[in-house]
Amino acid sequence: MFFTKRFDKFKNLSNLTIFLTQSTTHLINKINYFYPMKVLPFTIPVPHDRTIIVLEEELPHFYTYLHRHAEAQITWVQKGTGTLLAGNSMHAFRDGEIYLLGANLPHLFKSDPAYFQPGSKKNVKTVTIFFNPSGKLAALFGLPEMKTVKTFVEQMQSGYKVPDSNYADIARQIEAVQQANGAEQLSLFIDLLNALGGNENLQPLTTGHSPLSMTDPEGMRIANVYNYIMHNYSSPLTLENAAMQAHLTPTAFCRYFKKHTRHTFVHFVNKVRVNEACKLLVNGSGNSIATVAYSCGFNSITNFNYVFKGITGMSPRDYVNSYSNTVE
Repeated sequence: MFFTKRFDKFKNLSNLTIFLTQSTTHLINKINYFYPMKVLPFTIPVPHDRTIIVLEEELPHFYTYLHRHAEAQITWVQKGTGTLLAGNSMHAFRDGEIYLLGANLPHLFKSDPAYFQPGSKKNVKTVTIFFNPSGKLAALFGLPEMKTVKTFVEQMQSGYKVPDSNYADIARQIEAVQQANGAEQLSLFIDLLNALGGNENLQPLTTGHSPLSMTDPEGMRIANVYNYIMHNYSSPLTLENAAMQAHLTPTAFCRYFKKHTRHTFVHFVNKVRVNEACKLLVNGSGNSIATVAYSCGFNSITNFNYVFKGITGMSPRDYVNSYSNTVE
């Protein structure tokens, strides 16, 4: 009935296909499309007459589970704040940032807790370009003239963030791709990839290692643990409870987690907590350092200061002062 009432607004099959694609994506965000906590292939419904798909979405919050899909993506966060988990890396994100994520890279844009508060009127808005390097574009990328673009697409597998200094130019190019159709859209998309590939200031989301490949069962286990940590970091987290998420003994879990994430469990939890603490320290709420520490799961100020400095290279107080000096 929902679709039947709205069919009359479409003038051709192409527009209808795009509508169905967007509606499917919205529906997936509203229901548990995946079996909870699994990192399974997410199928982006691509219309038969298109090589790339551009989706503009406005939702109460981002999709809440770690997932992956065959398409690489360029995501422009127009509105929204939270934590991006990409592969085994973690980054705070905010309004006006652009991220590149490779094909089949497990990822999660996790909205801040404020988005889930009862009565919250916050929302997120994004424009994302999806494209499958191994699909219809493979022949195009295989041309000699496209060697540089193909190399860049392969390099973006680990993910990049567009530097703030280039944000406005890249955002304009994404908007141009969004508004175009047919051959013009494909041409503008290639121009966008050229511009990104020629940008020497792109910020890698991971350093020193390429993302680990995982089978679906391995991904499901790690996703269980990731989601458990991301949703419970403010509470006491024990090795035993984390191991239960992966259906392993604590000893086996320690080896498994380190092998597949290149982090110890404790270090990963500390990174999540410090990442959240960084956002709370500078969000203008005026919370004291002690309040932030306890709200992020630390059980003592001394431990918080020690862990915070070990991860960020500065004390919480210095971090706040550094941020204040930057924005003044």
